[in-house]
Amino acid sequence: MGIIMYTDGACSGNPGPGGYGIVLISGEFRKEISLGFRKTTNNRMELLAVIVGLENLKKFNSVVTVYSDSSYVVNAINKKWLFTWEKNNYKKRLNPDLWKRFLDVYRKHHVKLVWVRGHDGNIENERCDVLAVEASQEKNLEIDFYYEKTCC
Repeated sequence: MGIIMYTDGACSGNPGPGGYGIVLISGEFRKEISLGFRKTTNNRMELLAVIVGLENLKKFNSVVTVYSDSSYVVNAINKKWLFTWEKNNYKKRLNPDLWKRFLDVYRKHHVKLVWVRGHDGNIENERCDVLAVEASQEKNLEIDFYYEKTCC
């Protein structure tokens, strides 16, 4: 049986306070995950949502379908841009810290990424958006250390 994962990222301003939301579904099992950061970007939150979702899988070699409204994330994998970026040591690419972390967990599973249109009535994608926005509005947000160290 495969795992279904929905993910979304949000950012108020870009950069600004941001968050991610994840819904994991496997049979009757359902888990929601979210976290907010005080200063980050939307693309970092979109990518981090997929990473954290994959990191939460308990079994090695899981079959998982990830639904994301981020063409940044989905195209980087499906069009194989990421593997070229990796060969070039992420030269002139944004978010190398997260792409390296992504590849580490991606290679432990059988992952298919599917793009879905955001804010288009997909119930689980909408739920992820709510989780991400709410997380970005929490008090005492986490620090995106890599971003804050390299951007500002």
